[in-house]
Amino acid sequence: MQTYLLSQQFNVGSLAESSMACPANATICNGTSCVLPEDNFNETLSVILSTVLTIMLALVMFSMGCNVEIKRFWSHIKRPWGIFVGFLCQFGIMPLSAFLLSLIFNVLPIQAVVVLIIGCCPGGTASNVLAYWVDGDMDLSISMTTCSTLLAMGMMPLCLFIYTKMWTDSDAIVLPYDSIGISLVALIIPVSFGILVNHKWPSKAKIILKVGSISGAVLIVVIAVVGGILYKGSWTISPKLWIIGTIFPAAGYSLGFFLARVAGLSWHRCRTVSLETGMQNTQLCSTIVQLSFSPEQLELMFTFPLIYSIFQLLFAILILGGYRLYRRHRVKTKTDVEKTDEKEDSKSTSSHAKVNGGFVSNESK
Repeated sequence: MQTYLLSQQFNVGSLAESSMACPANATICNGTSCVLPEDNFNETLSVILSTVLTIMLALVMFSMGCNVEIKRFWSHIKRPWGIFVGFLCQFGIMPLSAFLLSLIFNVLPIQAVVVLIIGCCPGGTASNVLAYWVDGDMDLSISMTTCSTLLAMGMMPLCLFIYTKMWTDSDAIVLPYDSIGISLVALIIPVSFGILVNHKWPSKAKIILKVGSISGAVLIVVIAVVGGILYKGSWTISPKLWIIGTIFPAAGYSLGFFLARVAGLSWHRCRTVSLETGMQNTQLCSTIVQLSFSPEQLELMFTFPLIYSIFQLLFAILILGGYRLYRRHRVKTKTDVEKTDEKEDSKSTSSHAKVNGGFVSNESK
């Protein structure tokens, strides 16, 4: 693992909490967490799974593109009000929330920095799959993810410069522009092919979309499980980070929905903006953390991106479940009302026909 030392000095020894039992092969253990050395099996497993997951993710994004119409997608680009609202949520609400949470819970400087890195990351591709399952605006979801990833190349350094000045020198944080570029390419190319398929063969696109949406849901869970296997860091970290990891994604979803509604967006677009706001690219955050901090500093916040990833997925599942229950209840209630109205119309038609001696059709019976 290649690491770069921060220019800002952190007194790790004095910040560590009371020592706890760590595995015998732990390279670092000061009581807050343990970092274990990579073994050959772990390295091989990481390469294989990364390759497989990358291919699967490309196929899922291809299927998501099959639900995007060129005219609607282009309308979002020409009239980017929804994208602009998403931009304010992504690079306005999330970094500010990270900053306030770090201050409120008075975390260590090194921990505050990693919380801010999470807040400054662009939206993750998992939000596109979840937006589909909550009947969101897929055209807006794809365009928001694409724009946030593209704008992250400039907005991430700016946000980190603004919010991390009180804790460390932002120049010490290494931003992997190559990883951001790869994420952008991996998003644009498969989605573009999906849009093309939907334009030329809409019937086939629907089949691909159904298969891809199910595969995407499975992929999200697999990525979460794989992350827990590959990162063998101890989960014995500061309780404050557990609390922040729980509150942060919930705040992102809630504030994103609220701002979108205040901005006058429709309900299905509000759901889309909400998911795009709370669902962060935690893989990118993990890369930045590993490139920017020494092993001694990693022990204080090594697993926070995983904590955020778990809770952002958990809250997203709760949102999905709540929406599905609401939709089922609404459709059932609406159907009952329609049947009642039909019966009342049928009775009034029959009585009107008897009074006037008219003909009663079979449809009114």
